[in-house]
Amino acid sequence: MPKMKTNKAVKARFKVTGTGKLVRNRPGRRHILTKKPAKRKRHLKKDAVVDKGQTKMYARMMGVE
Repeated sequence: MPKMKTNKAVKARFKVTGTGKLVRNRPGRRHILTKKPAKRKRHLKKDAVVDKGQTKMYARMMGVE
């Protein structure tokens, strides 16, 4: 059986923490930033942990699992 290829798009979007969780960036911070309050933009900077239901799928696509 051949090896499973890593999905490069998923690998670029997610990072694996030391405990094995996946971390992602929050959407909404690319453009049209003038109308968004500074507080909202500040909170969008912070990384978010991927939901538990999706972690298994993305980890498999990354070749982590």
